[in-house]
Amino acid sequence: MKLLFISLGCDKNLVDSEFMIGMLANEGIELTDDENEADIIIVNSCCFIGDAKEESINTILEMAQYKNTGKCRSLIVTGCLAQRYSDEIFKEIPEVDAILGTNSYDSIVEAVKQTLEKKTYKNLHTLEGLPTIKTKRLITTGGHYAYLKIAEGCNKNCTYCVIPSVRGRYRSVPMEDLIEQAESLVRSGVKELILVAQETTLYGMDLYGKKSLHLLLDKLNEIDGLFWIRIMYCYPEEIYDELIESIANDEKVCHYIDMPIQHCNDDILKRMGRKTNKKELIGQINMLRERIPDITLRTTLICGFPGETQEAHEELMQFINDMEFDRLGAFTYSPEEGTKAAVMDNQIDEEVKSDWQAQVMELQEEVIFDKNETMKGRELYVFIEGKVADENAYIGRTYRDAPNVDGYIFINSDEELVTGDIVKVRVTGAYEYDLIGELI
Repeated sequence: MKLLFISLGCDKNLVDSEFMIGMLANEGIELTDDENEADIIIVNSCCFIGDAKEESINTILEMAQYKNTGKCRSLIVTGCLAQRYSDEIFKEIPEVDAILGTNSYDSIVEAVKQTLEKKTYKNLHTLEGLPTIKTKRLITTGGHYAYLKIAEGCNKNCTYCVIPSVRGRYRSVPMEDLIEQAESLVRSGVKELILVAQETTLYGMDLYGKKSLHLLLDKLNEIDGLFWIRIMYCYPEEIYDELIESIANDEKVCHYIDMPIQHCNDDILKRMGRKTNKKELIGQINMLRERIPDITLRTTLICGFPGETQEAHEELMQFINDMEFDRLGAFTYSPEEGTKAAVMDNQIDEEVKSDWQAQVMELQEEVIFDKNETMKGRELYVFIEGKVADENAYIGRTYRDAPNVDGYIFINSDEELVTGDIVKVRVTGAYEYDLIGELI
């Protein structure tokens, strides 16, 4: 029995996918990347923004064809789109045999068994508690790094976001479970753990009555064989002293914080339902750089939120120029049905959104190039991610780069290296988003 598994959306969704693949592998089901050979096709979907929703729907429609042209006997849709639009999926795409919501992926084995018996299956578990998983994940990231999802859901209720409605309120994974997962991953060869959640900085509040991310970092830091720990999705208003101390002092924790701010204009932030203002953001950024001088700060921004004016956009451009984020991603605002922002007045034209987003990224290219120029001469540890075809050159990541969202360093070397190697490199040059280096 062969399975084709397609995981769409964020790294948090990928963790769910890896658990499902592990459960099915435990049942003797074999993975394939050939649609024509798959007996079972599973699409773990996303619906965070319009483009993600469209990609999910198109993927499901494409896979539905293999019910007729391939060997597929079971087409299953899981994840956020399934949670939000289960009835519509069953109605509009009758080839779909099963729907699993975001909090019921632990029943994937039962879903497969039922659908192979030509029964329709649906499980939209309440968005409370967490799935119970008894089998190991099957890591799909190459083996040298893995995502560790430390919590599910979100309590923030930003006016543009559907996550609370499809993922539920914030639920932390118990610390002992995370340590057990981490130790297992490291035993299997993982050298870098990337901590993810809709918001990592609130970890532990629901279980322990206080923010406990720093305690988790301290425990992970003790695991033998682990080289890096990276933290994503830190909301600026929730970053606290003990967390900063752990990042600064735990030797395995990368001096890197992903801190989504979405905008800097106070009126736009208020309309977004964000909990910070521009003055507070500037204070937080300056404080982090003062306490951890070599910290890499990554952020994300939304361009064209309802009510944004040309003046607010220009204010954002000046902010980007002044703050000089090391890493930055910008996205056009996507109105999502059921959110407050979708029905706000003063919606922005799509062409204007795109123009503003392009201007932001063009400015950020200049910022990053200038910052990369200052890296020349620095000596850094690098994870090897692959080899440049037909050249004696390798692609790697420094502590400043998260997989798939940040830059790379290119290393010329006659020495043979393999993916997952950790090497010491001296930075010799810069090229747009990326660095150039040589082995030491």
